[in-house]
Amino acid sequence: MYGGGGGEMHPMVKPALRRAWRSLRCVQFGVTPAHAVVLDPVGPETEAVLGLLDGTRGVELLRTEARALGLPDGRLDALLGRLESAGLLTDAAAGRPGRAGPAAGAADAALDPLRADLASLSVVHPEPERAAGVLAARRALRVQVRGAGRVGATVAALLAAAGVGRVEVVDSGRVEPWETAPGGLPAEAVGERRATAARRLAGRWSRGAPRGGGRGGGGTGPGDRKGGAGAGPGGRAEAGRHGRGDGSDRWGDGNGGGGLSLVVVAPRDGLGAYVPDPLPAQRWVSAGVPHLYAGVVEATGTVGPLVLPGGTACARCLQEERTDREPVRPRLLAQWRSGAPHPLPACDLALATAVAGLAAAHALAFLDGDLPASTGTRWEASLPFLEWRAERLRPHPACPCGAARGREGELASAAEDAHDTMAG
Repeated sequence: MYGGGGGEMHPMVKPALRRAWRSLRCVQFGVTPAHAVVLDPVGPETEAVLGLLDGTRGVELLRTEARALGLPDGRLDALLGRLESAGLLTDAAAGRPGRAGPAAGAADAALDPLRADLASLSVVHPEPERAAGVLAARRALRVQVRGAGRVGATVAALLAAAGVGRVEVVDSGRVEPWETAPGGLPAEAVGERRATAARRLAGRWSRGAPRGGGRGGGGTGPGDRKGGAGAGPGGRAEAGRHGRGDGSDRWGDGNGGGGLSLVVVAPRDGLGAYVPDPLPAQRWVSAGVPHLYAGVVEATGTVGPLVLPGGTACARCLQEERTDREPVRPRLLAQWRSGAPHPLPACDLALATAVAGLAAAHALAFLDGDLPASTGTRWEASLPFLEWRAERLRPHPACPCGAARGREGELASAAEDAHDTMAG
């Protein structure tokens, strides 16, 4: 990579990872166990060389300056190879995670609103150009949020602000005063049509119109599941096997065409997220559209499951499984769902905001090519203690979605590994 055309690359040590020396010959990058990397041993010249890796120099210039420091030929390339293998290098030519404002130049300054996101992606994805590619790929995605309450509107705003190109919001009726939230619909929206107000909110945070021509930038789509950097044996890194391997999107058209990359089901009455109705979900299952449930019911917040049609448990699977365990379940569901909607569903503001943030993070992880911990699993937390608990949902053999056959074992294994990471 560093020979020949390697001069086009401007290597930079990922600035999002704090650097500290454990000893004179041992350096640690990063603080948290999830992302920290230790290089041991390193030569005495390493600190000086690391100071050169600020993204302002191509490889050939770096070689020249390394010689001026007295490094033997080949020592720089060896260090660059170690840093790249450890996932510690980024290519400044593809976007500078650590620079912002006027000093970054006009082109780089256009990235300023997403600078911190780019830095975060550089930590998650080890390949030098991957972070910029993933961020660029988000602009070609289309996500629909169903529900414009405290959870749904905030999710829509977060996805738009994170760079998702097209965020649509579907809901009916008009905004009530108790549906406003600091990160969601503002007080001025009271009395306005919910869908209109939520779309305007998402538009206000949008990072620009989506690009045509596919994903570009080396990003991944929902059909290219992979694990995060540094996954251990059997961990999230194995999830890449679950794509078809031909670059196509296994769970629907997510390449910016006419299809949806993801549906987020966040009803104002969180009952629809806690006990999802199989009837509306059948459309997404039949069309192969991934969908993620999130909401607040009474004083419990829920995120998940993320349903991958034909791969993980769907709403009908959940209903069938609960009925097996609790034969009276259909009677309860009929009473809960019958009649007029609850006039004023309980929805704690802070809990709803936490649910929206977590749901948006899970959605983005999926859109970026990972299998988040909500895959086939529901996470829930109840006031006042807010201890997050996971319930793994198994496909039901009687459900026509087909998830109980075929790829259930693979996806369940990958999802469980991701759950263990999140729970830790």
